[in-house]
Amino acid sequence: MRALFIGGTGTISAAVVRRLASDPGWEVWLLNRGNRDGAVPENVRRIVADIHDEEDVLKKLGDMTFDTVCEFIGFVPADVERDWRLFRGRTAQYIYISSASAYLKPAASFVVTEGTALANPYWEYSRNKIACEEFLMKKHREEGFPVTIVRPSHTYDERTVPVGIHGANGFWQVISRMREGKPVLVQGDGSSLWTLTFNTDFAVGFTGLMGNRHAIGEAFQITGDETLTWDQIYATIADALGVRLQAYHVSSDYLADVGKKYGYDFAGGLLGDKAVSVVFDNAKLKRTVPEMRTTVPFHRGVRIALDYILSHPEECQRPDPEFDRFCDRVIAALEASKAAV
Repeated sequence: MRALFIGGTGTISAAVVRRLASDPGWEVWLLNRGNRDGAVPENVRRIVADIHDEEDVLKKLGDMTFDTVCEFIGFVPADVERDWRLFRGRTAQYIYISSASAYLKPAASFVVTEGTALANPYWEYSRNKIACEEFLMKKHREEGFPVTIVRPSHTYDERTVPVGIHGANGFWQVISRMREGKPVLVQGDGSSLWTLTFNTDFAVGFTGLMGNRHAIGEAFQITGDETLTWDQIYATIADALGVRLQAYHVSSDYLADVGKKYGYDFAGGLLGDKAVSVVFDNAKLKRTVPEMRTTVPFHRGVRIALDYILSHPEECQRPDPEFDRFCDRVIAALEASKAAV
């Protein structure tokens, strides 16, 4: 069987590519700009192109056909409309990576299934994902376009540590604050529920949907089974670092408001996602892919990540003094307000 990955070197897709490349039943192709060759297994074949250059891509595809085409970098409707033009009649399955942030925030129930309503007034990213899903399912209903929708939640790998609040340079400044004994911002009171998934576990669920006729015309959320509070997540990171956690709880609404002054979109990432308790019911996925389960719980996954990150400073440790100052300002302002009351 032949698979084409659009992208293929990101946090989620790289694990899927590695897993599929080890399966002799699959011939794996990547279509991307070729900027991260080191992340690609040797037996994976390449089409070097910018997917946004539709004419060039069409020329390089020639008369190739695929059993599955996997779109990991489709963010707006124009992206999937282009893919529909390129791959209709050329693939037996088109898997679109949407997002669990597309679910209504907050939903009527904190237990989320694929039938939970899709709506996110807080985050344009999520609304665009919803629009992409709607276009693809319309094409499935009208002309049988063989789409499968996948909705990941918070998936991480050995190069990232999941945190709720960070600046433009990612998670590292939060880790630095922990190591320095400084308080770290945690949204809300730290008790909201969240799910973290290591990318190798995600890859099991995803590859089980590839070439699977039961997946055509369906949506699946792919997450781990472990649910933690945000306080537990931060405490687990601190334990792995061998430090004492100093959590400083801040209202998500407050962070969304003051963050605007510094260019941070915490309204989308928090009010539209991480601040809302969710527990994912993965029964539908497990009926279709029975081997799906959590093999890397967070207390193991964060140690895998920190071992890599601490040993690769140039690649993974990106200081963010602006975010560090933001954290200090927020804490100082809230402490002053306490004293003034």
